[in-house]
Order: sequence, then C-alpha cells, then structure tokens
Amino acid sequence: MKSAVETLEPTKVKLTVEVDYDELKPSIDHAYEHIAEQVNVPGFRKGKVPPRIIEQRVGWGAVIEHAVNDGLSGFYRDALGETDLRPLAQPEIDVTDVPAKAGEGQLKFTAEVEVRPEIELPELSDVDLTVESTEVTADDITERMDALRERFGTLVGVDRPAVEGDYIVIDLKALIGDEEVDSVSGVSYQIGSGNMLEGLDEALTGLSAGETTTFKAPLAGGDHEGKEADVTVTATSVKQRDLPEVDDDFAQLASEFDTLEELKADLTTQVAGIKTSNQAVTARDALMEKLLETVEVPVPTGVVQAEVHRHLESESRLEDDEHRAEVTVDATKAIKNQILLDTLAEKLKVQVSQGELVEYLVSASQQYGMEPSEFIQTLEQGGQIPAMVGEVARSKALAVALRQIEVKDSDGNVVDLSEFIGSEETDDAQAALNDAMAQAQEAADAEVTEDAEVTEDAEGSAPESPEPAKA
Repeated sequence: MKSAVETLEPTKVKLTVEVDYDELKPSIDHAYEHIAEQVNVPGFRKGKVPPRIIEQRVGWGAVIEHAVNDGLSGFYRDALGETDLRPLAQPEIDVTDVPAKAGEGQLKFTAEVEVRPEIELPELSDVDLTVESTEVTADDITERMDALRERFGTLVGVDRPAVEGDYIVIDLKALIGDEEVDSVSGVSYQIGSGNMLEGLDEALTGLSAGETTTFKAPLAGGDHEGKEADVTVTATSVKQRDLPEVDDDFAQLASEFDTLEELKADLTTQVAGIKTSNQAVTARDALMEKLLETVEVPVPTGVVQAEVHRHLESESRLEDDEHRAEVTVDATKAIKNQILLDTLAEKLKVQVSQGELVEYLVSASQQYGMEPSEFIQTLEQGGQIPAMVGEVARSKALAVALRQIEVKDSDGNVVDLSEFIGSEETDDAQAALNDAMAQAQEAADAEVTEDAEVTEDAEGSAPESPEPAKA
C-alpha cells in the first residue's frame, strides 16, 4: 500500500492511498463468501457458490463494492499509521479507482480529514512561574473567623431603612404590559447577593418594612427570560445578622476547642493548607496560560462547528445565533487547549497507568451519580475508554511539565509541589507495582486454567463403577 499526504490547511490534509490487488484480495474473498451465503443458485448449496458463478449472477461490481466497503476503514487506519497523522474528525473519503475485473487493478482513494496541527512547544526549563506565598496573615484569619461567625449569627428585626448585607423578606410581582408573568411572596433576600433580579439590590436599599417600590429589570428565567418587565417589590420586614463575640465561649460553640487561641491556631493550619494547595492549582493554570501565549495553535474549524452543532442540538437551540456565538468561543478554547495538551503529553511521553485511569473513572462516576462499575461498563459499551485515557493524559501532562519548571512564590522562595504533581520516582514505583500485580494476576489465571484442565482430565478418565458382586 502506498500513501501520500498533501497539506490543504494547517489543520487539514488530503491523504491519497493506493492499495494493490493482492492487499485487497482478502476483502474480495470475504465478499465472495458473504454474497455466496445470500444468493440462491440452483445446483449449489448456500455458501458454496463458486466466485465465477457469483460474478455471473450478481456482477463484479457488486463484489468489488462489497470488498471496498469491507476493507476501506482498515486501509485508512493503516495509512494513518504510516503517515503519523492524528485525525480530529471523521474523514471525507472519495474512492477514485477500483479493480475493473478479478485478478488485476488497484483500489485508489483519497481522504480529506482535519488533523492535529504540528506545534512547537518552548523548552520548559526556560519557563518562569510565580505563585502567591503561603504566609498566613491576620486578615486571612479574620476572614475565616468572620465566615464562622456568620454561620452562628442570628437574624434580628430592625426598624430602619435597609442597607447592604441586611436580610429582607419581600413580596415581588413582575408585569410585561398588563400581564403578570412572575410573582413570589415571603422570600428572604440578602441585599448585595445579586442572585435574583438585576436592579433588585438598588431598589431594596433604603427601603423600610412595609414600603413598596418599582423598577424595570430583564427577567432572569422562565418563558420570558431576557425580556424587560415592570417589577413591584414590597419589603415586609428588615433584619440584620448579629454576630457572636470572638472569645472562648464562641470557640466552644463553633468548634471542638476550648479556647480562642486554639481555634485561631487551627484556622491558621487550615488557611496554610488551602494556600499550599492553591499554589499547585495556580501553577498549573499559569503554565497553561504561558504556553498558550507562547504557542500559536491553529484550530480546525470543522471540528469546532461540529462541537457547536452537537451542543446546540442537545439544548434544542440551533436557531439561537447569540448563544451559538458564545458556544463557538468556548468550543474553540476547549479544542485549542486539547491540542496543546495532547502535544505536551506526547512530547513528555506521558503514560497513564491503570490505577490512574480507574481513579479518574471512579471520580467521574460520582459526578454523574452512577456506580463506578456501571459507569465504566457504559463507557466500554460506547467505546469511550480511549477518550478517558486521553483526558487523564492531558491532566497528567501539566503535572509532569511542572516537574521540569522551577516555581517560586512571591517572596522568591522555591516552591515544592511534589505532593500534588508527583515525581518520576513515584511514577516508576507505581509502574513497577502495576507490572507486578499484572504478572501476579496472569500467574493466578494460568494456575486456575491448569487446575481446570487437570480436573477435566481426571473426570474424563474416572473408572466406571464396579459391577455388584455376584452371590
């Protein structure tokens, strides 16, 4: 088989493939066999009709069409392997020539396909990354303490105009023209939270219990989402949250500690742990951002369009041009990131162990609310396991890349991220463990098979029951 590649665009190629008759012959033989099982020819049993009779009955065209359809995908895969192309979508295949008769000729076809572009990554050792220091400040502790006080605060009614942070019990009605399109009653809302209607915070600020005001706002949901409505809101009560004093009594109320100092020490440990973990997340994000700034990543438009169409179709919003534009931006970014990370994983020769894959699948199954075994079985049936391996490899690629970069904090100190990104030693140890477990499993399976064969032999050679003794 011969193949040649023509680059049409940075992300699209035309693959021309020539398959000799001898390479196509197994597919032709299979075509004869399959057709022989389908046709009825007097004097021949089904499946035993000779090729020359099949050609007389159904024609060479039907035979070669069946053979091409049977073998085309395999020849395409072989051509991809020879050319090291990495397709990102299904190809558009055009068969340009087939053998005109048995015994001679070639199969020729072209395949236009969008592929992963070749991109040049920078040397990782030249990349500089800086993350925030893990130093715990007094403000950090105050913030955590205030959040804890909020949990144990009490709401108290006040006789004054509402201010930001107050809790207001409201009745609300929205009209479009003369039609009431929405209404709620007795809903508690905190001014400043911004989780209801646009303009509600401003409307409630300065309102006292029993007072009513109106304003215009776009509706945030429902059949009239985005349409502007006339909104009437009444404050039935105004409450403020009174926070407990920060002392030993509060420490005993809010934690397992007896004193405020013990509570503060525990909060300091918590904050330090969070900041340390955030360093790893920040470093990963910063590395990704720096790579994207450094490398020009061409994005295949066909792949983007297909993803956008799939997304909009799943939401039944194919005609929503504004949403299409938003989804296009997101899809372009996601595919660009995928191309970059796939290239990085390949450059670093990232390997995904079975344990890493299983850990990822178990975590993913929880997000979907499924049992891990059921989730994995569903993926296997849908042929999605290779895609999951790719996801793990992309995530691991950033971690492996960070091992080659000196990360410093804002104070100039070198940051040790090995707890979060692992090390070559831990990877090697895990690989050795996986190999040992696989060998042990193979040995156990072989032993079970051998025992079964011995049992079968023993049963097959068991002596017949003796005849009863004659008197």
